[in-house]
Amino acid sequence: MATQASPIALTSNRRFSPGQMVMTCGVDELVRQGRLNPAPFLLRHLHGDWGDLDDSDRRQNDAALKSGEDRLFSSYQVEPDLTLWIITEWDRNVTTLLLHSEY
Repeated sequence: MATQASPIALTSNRRFSPGQMVMTCGVDELVRQGRLNPAPFLLRHLHGDWGDLDDSDRRQNDAALKSGEDRLFSSYQVEPDLTLWIITEWDRNVTTLLLHSEY
C-alpha cells in the first residue's frame, strides 16, 4: 500500500514532471522515524541523476526521457543496507518512492 508523499519544493530545472508522488509504507515509516529524507533523492531523479545505475540503465532512462514511452528508474544507496528506488511511470502520471526490499 502506498501513501501520498509530502509536498516537496521542486525547482524549475527538473527534466520531467513527476505526476502524483507516492511512497510505500516502508519509505513512509523510515521518514516518520527520521531515518530517511527522500527529498534530495527525488530532486536528483527529477534532474536526471539516476543514481547507482549501470550505463545501460542510464541510457535507457535518457532514451525514455526523449521518447516519453518508457518508465524512468533511479536507484540510490542511502546506507549500506538501505537502497531507495524511485520509479516514474511511462505516462509520467505517478512517481513512486520504494525500498529495494519492497519490490
